[in-house]
Amino acid sequence: MTGDVITALAAIGAVAILGVGYYRARPYGRLGLFAWLQSVSLMFPWLVFFGLFATGVYLDLVGILLLLVGSTAAYVALGRQVRSLAQQQNSAQQDMAQRLQDIVMPAAPLNADSAVSPETTPPASIPVNPQGPSSSIEAALPLIEPMPNADIATIKGIFGLDGFFATETLPYQNGVIFNGNLRGEPTVVHQDLTQRLHDRMGDRYRLFLIENPEGRPTIVILPSSNDPQPSTPFQKFVAVALGIATIATCLETAGLLLGFDFYQAPQRYREVLPIGLGLISILATHELGHWYVAQKHQIKLSWPFFLPTWQIGAFGALTRFESLLPDRKTLFDIAFAGPAAGGLLSLIFLLAGLGLSHAGSAFPMPTQFFEGSVLVGTLAKAVLHESLQQSIVDVDPLVIVGWIGLIYSALNLMPAGCLDGGRIVQAVYGRKTAQITTIATLVLLTIVSLANPLALYWAVLILFLQRTLERPSLNELTEPDDTRAGLALVALFLMITVLLPLTPSLAGRLGIGG
Repeated sequence: MTGDVITALAAIGAVAILGVGYYRARPYGRLGLFAWLQSVSLMFPWLVFFGLFATGVYLDLVGILLLLVGSTAAYVALGRQVRSLAQQQNSAQQDMAQRLQDIVMPAAPLNADSAVSPETTPPASIPVNPQGPSSSIEAALPLIEPMPNADIATIKGIFGLDGFFATETLPYQNGVIFNGNLRGEPTVVHQDLTQRLHDRMGDRYRLFLIENPEGRPTIVILPSSNDPQPSTPFQKFVAVALGIATIATCLETAGLLLGFDFYQAPQRYREVLPIGLGLISILATHELGHWYVAQKHQIKLSWPFFLPTWQIGAFGALTRFESLLPDRKTLFDIAFAGPAAGGLLSLIFLLAGLGLSHAGSAFPMPTQFFEGSVLVGTLAKAVLHESLQQSIVDVDPLVIVGWIGLIYSALNLMPAGCLDGGRIVQAVYGRKTAQITTIATLVLLTIVSLANPLALYWAVLILFLQRTLERPSLNELTEPDDTRAGLALVALFLMITVLLPLTPSLAGRLGIGG
């Protein structure tokens, strides 16, 4: 009965995820529909696989590969259609914008002094309005000298009727807030205003286009001195020390998996190196994924601060942005790249290990362990077949390495704070949703910790180190496209399947266990 309940809940969850995607796509017409179908094509193989599995029908490795190849082909074909529709739509919008400009725009653009209505400009000594949009920019900024009135007056000149119509000016710590009306596409308006600000003030200030608590577009100008700072020598020293500690814990984990304490028998280092290096390679690949995409976007990252643990080698790493992010798409790309790279390598290790497993392989494992993960258990059943009906099954060491690597990726994909999953949710769904998922994740981890102490450890780490959301990007209004939203749903879905265990009754129905 419990297995049926979990199966029903999983089905409802999958339908809900697809429904949310469709709801978000509807306002965009055909373009949104095709983008939504792209996300469906990514999830389709896993939905079919788990759906058949829940009914007791499992596919072999060839069937899984055919599903993935078909899904990829559909994704590419739909992507071409999306790009074609997007180009047509952009062309039509440009034509319409040109016609409107010819009709309503004066020959010379008005400046802010003549274009805006009378503003309320409090003296610089007035403190920040606590009800203003300060919650969307770091609340912990130090209170230092307010922005000079002369600079505020100069900055007002960047506004006009053609982009952002400023109606109210409020001092904000050492910057200033401009409330008003957005009159244009956020990306275009932000680029235009940023260029105007740079032309007048050089590199002294940064322009943030955000949403205030009332849901209205707001401009926040802050001095460039508030930009993220590079890591100090001490922080780099700590990062190196944690990296060395993580290497040590990965080797110790390998020894424990082999049935001995490596640091009590260091002469057996040859035995622990394959597993230990496998775990280290997954952690390194995860961080290289972040670094590679960050370099493409010209974003600086701090050195990774690894989180060593004796149980599974590490919990991943914490990485800090040392540059302001231009938009939410950049936040998504960098956050997604790490789990995607590390998770893909882990999945390759897992499938290769299952394919190499045979009677007499190095690891005799109780089949009950395969009940610990929906994804791993179903993939193991698809490859090992009847072998999982025994009480003990011999597996290749790569199975263990790949499984632990998937746990690394899944833990970091939890939608909380500055974890990769929290950054992904913030990028796709916004800060309010990310705050809700952070609280929900901490509550869920607290409940799970009653049965699993590792969950409590992870909850404490999030609470003290990662619970704060990432600072807003320079353009916080422009949402990532539907392809990225689809990838986010797939990542969160796979995170759940890695961490969610099979119930004994469902595992028995699927033929896992003696």
